[in-house]
Amino acid sequence: MMKQLQLKKHALTAISYMLPVVVTAGLLIAIGNLANGTVIENYDAAYTIPDALVSLGVLGMGLLAPVIAAAIAYSIADRPGIAPGLFMGLIANAIGAGFLGGMLGGYLAGYLVLFLVKNLKVPRWAQGLMPMMIVPVLSTLIVGALMFFVIGVPIVWATEALTTFLTNLQGSGNFLFGAIVGGMAAFDFGGPVNKVASLFADGLLLEGIQEPEAVKILASMVPPFGVTISWVLSRLLRRPKYSTEEEDNIKIAFPMGLCMITEGVIPIAAVDPFRVIFSCTVGAAVGGGLSMVWGVGSPVPSGGVFIIPAMTDPLKFTIALLIGSAITGVLLFALKKAPVETPIMEEEEDIDFSSIEIS
Repeated sequence: MMKQLQLKKHALTAISYMLPVVVTAGLLIAIGNLANGTVIENYDAAYTIPDALVSLGVLGMGLLAPVIAAAIAYSIADRPGIAPGLFMGLIANAIGAGFLGGMLGGYLAGYLVLFLVKNLKVPRWAQGLMPMMIVPVLSTLIVGALMFFVIGVPIVWATEALTTFLTNLQGSGNFLFGAIVGGMAAFDFGGPVNKVASLFADGLLLEGIQEPEAVKILASMVPPFGVTISWVLSRLLRRPKYSTEEEDNIKIAFPMGLCMITEGVIPIAAVDPFRVIFSCTVGAAVGGGLSMVWGVGSPVPSGGVFIIPAMTDPLKFTIALLIGSAITGVLLFALKKAPVETPIMEEEEDIDFSSIEIS
């Protein structure tokens, strides 16, 4: 009987490796932002310690896709899967596929490596090259080609289509416009859809149009706030919805959300992507729509709750943020199933290359 793929188990293992990166990078960005740090654009010019903290945090966030891809591939295929997984994460970053692309690349690389290890026949003299050259190189070539030429093509097409769609939508109903921008900004927690909405809002800000920027900021905070609300509801009503590990992640995601760092939700979304993404998208869409209808604008492109006083109408922005977060929280509470405590990290048996048949 074919062994179950255990997709969730591999995702949980990856989360355990990715979480320290998310937390460290997020806190570095938050501390740097509080001290008025900015991302260093030119390392030859003078920069401050807060600038260095923000830049280091941003670099760390760039590791999320490679780390989660490598960890998933490692969970599936042991050490031979690490290198191909890292490469798939780098490709996911390059094509703008975000952490979801990294997860997909990790699964593809891991299962291909496992297939090669079990089925590829090599002469006895080449057995020593299997784990460190033959399997990693072959699997990276195959899955890398898929990522670049198959998976990457629709992502690029979708990115261009979304940009054109938003441009054409501008000037239509304010609620619809804000809802779409907000939903897109929250959809994939920093992935390609989020990037399209963020770049679109930033571009309009340069032209003096501040309302989409406020929607982007709101939508970046709705996911961590909404997930936290759903957890609070589960505790108050004594209906468990999160495992112990997820609860620990939420306690970290909330303070990161205060600083407009959405990536803290990624470990929670990776466990239950469909329910979490749906709930966050709906909540951010409603909050974004309200923000646009009420004409709230932000002259600052980022900063989280700390820049709310600088907005054109801080009170209405806060109300829209709370409404969107509450919708996400209630939806998640209603949709999520009771948790199943699953061991995140298990001791994996090393692959015995000496058992491979030779020709």
